[in-house]
Amino acid sequence: MSSPFELTRCLLTALIVGLCAAQMAVAQSLPNIVLILPDDHGWEDLGVMGHPVVRTPNIDTLASDSLLFTRGYVPTALCRPSLATIVTGLYPHQHGITGNDPGERFGSAGRAEMVAVFRRNTTMMALLREKGYVSFQSGKWWEGSPLEHGFTSAMTHGDPARGGRHGDDGLNIGREGLKPIFDFIQGAARKPFFVWYAPFLPHTPHTPPARLLEKYQRSDRPLPMVRYYAMIEWLDETVGELLGYIDRQGLRDNTLVIYLADNGWIQTATGSAPDQVKTRGKLTPYEAGIRTPIAVRWPVRVKPERNDRTLAGSIDIAPTILRAAGIEPPAAMVGLDLRDLRALARRHELFGSLSAHTSVDLHNPVRNLKYRYVIREDGWKLILPHEPNRSVTLTINGLTADWMSLGPELFNVRDDPHETRNLVQERSRTVAELRALLDKWWPVPR
Repeated sequence: MSSPFELTRCLLTALIVGLCAAQMAVAQSLPNIVLILPDDHGWEDLGVMGHPVVRTPNIDTLASDSLLFTRGYVPTALCRPSLATIVTGLYPHQHGITGNDPGERFGSAGRAEMVAVFRRNTTMMALLREKGYVSFQSGKWWEGSPLEHGFTSAMTHGDPARGGRHGDDGLNIGREGLKPIFDFIQGAARKPFFVWYAPFLPHTPHTPPARLLEKYQRSDRPLPMVRYYAMIEWLDETVGELLGYIDRQGLRDNTLVIYLADNGWIQTATGSAPDQVKTRGKLTPYEAGIRTPIAVRWPVRVKPERNDRTLAGSIDIAPTILRAAGIEPPAAMVGLDLRDLRALARRHELFGSLSAHTSVDLHNPVRNLKYRYVIREDGWKLILPHEPNRSVTLTINGLTADWMSLGPELFNVRDDPHETRNLVQERSRTVAELRALLDKWWPVPR
């Protein structure tokens, strides 16, 4: 006959085993999450988007296996505020990061002050960590140490004293292989994981492997174009390596993969930085600066489909990831779950803004503002300059490039995706309607 002590011990053992089994079952039911964020990549520069030259077979396959939104947008054409939106689910004027760098007048303390502004936000990584996720940062990252914002492992150290600015050691990912990511996934030990893969690709410096460079060389093709095309194929190879590894580990079916660029790009024949502004690419509110395809792959759980109608935004990334992980997003996150096509169909517009690359004020977003813009589901897009900031200049790579138009511009980007016809004079009523939407979204003094 068992003693009371032995019975108690058996009951406790059974209880512990049962709790462990329940915890493991919950962990296994949560999806792994992989977020792929190419850097400075034009929205048309993919095979799946119809580019006639560049080869992207792995991204094209990912797109065909995904719910693909071809009308995807980021809320600003600059990487730091764009990435901050992705992790917070807030617009730049809400999370407080509107530019890449502080102005010189802030001195050496400026970068730490910007990180302190960002630290006031709740990130999706912090919420995932509370749910039991382990997470890994690689590639682009601006906000100091990633470990302060919810990541459990990171490549970037973020220390300005050691050259930390926008990714430091993390920028080696992709260009020098993917082993750090593979090691992290191996070490996750059956815990649900989140991977932030934001490679410095196809971003400058455009230094692709010679074997890829040779594929695009032609006597009538300028070398800067050749280098850019080769960089995109290099990016594509890394995407194939990452997704192939996930497949080989048997993780495909329970891994949510999301793909989008942080901002757009136009590669010119000269390759000079100011040409981005002149050609209305990065650092501008035009389609080439803010549009990106967004792909969502989750086998069995998300039906593959190409959607050329619905507006989708990077403002939706955090809510989508959190809800997939069984987490209710904070009320401040205004985005939608990209898996919910009915909710997306009820959305009528997306908003955005563009501010100075180098912030003149770290605490008042209005003082950095250059443009607000709104894109409506029917294709109408209004770009509205903030005239009081006419003297606030945009800079890129240390060169001033002020291209500000003082008048509103109206395009229908469904009919005219390259924005060749400004219809502001012909459609005054549409301008008034869209201006009212902008003023409701972010009212700023005129």
